[in-house]
Amino acid sequence: MKNLLIIFSLLPCFFNISAQETEDFSTKLSCAAIQITYDRVVYDPTYFTIPYPNGDVPKDRGVCTDVVIRAYRKVGIDLQKEVHEDMRSNFSKYPQLWGLKKTDTNIDHRRVPNLMTFFSRKGIVKPITQNPEDYKTGDIVTWVLPNGLTHTGIVIHKKSKDGKRSLIVHNIGGGQVIEDCLFSWKITGHYSYSQ
Repeated sequence: MKNLLIIFSLLPCFFNISAQETEDFSTKLSCAAIQITYDRVVYDPTYFTIPYPNGDVPKDRGVCTDVVIRAYRKVGIDLQKEVHEDMRSNFSKYPQLWGLKKTDTNIDHRRVPNLMTFFSRKGIVKPITQNPEDYKTGDIVTWVLPNGLTHTGIVIHKKSKDGKRSLIVHNIGGGQVIEDCLFSWKITGHYSYSQ
């Protein structure tokens, strides 16, 4: 039943996609990312206390990591739980940037460096290149911004106006949006993850 609900929720995205592609996890993740752009979201990095598992910040709030978390949740993967379980068992392998002595299910999965570590450990690490063809539908990309902050987004199956680059779903301050920004900042990570 859960799988049927996921598929029906993503149906509008599957128009103009072949039957084989609709079975592909990467395309489902891409469609999930596109679907969350329909929600009006204000960029809000506030620390929230959220339920565990399947917790989320208020629906109209979020940051870049919430784009990744929400898209994965729509295809049946709870990154809050996945990151927490791996981090709890391997705490020393995760960045020690916030002075924490133990995991925090409210925020750990919402930090780009933690997602980078998780995807490196549990997913596939892909090459960082300047070739747009290397970035496939459903890939996760991380960047460092000019101000030193980290950022993340999801590569989707839609292309830039010139057809040369895949578009990205991300939230850098203007809400959950689709933009042609793959090479706008220095790429620091390139991953693929499915269960």
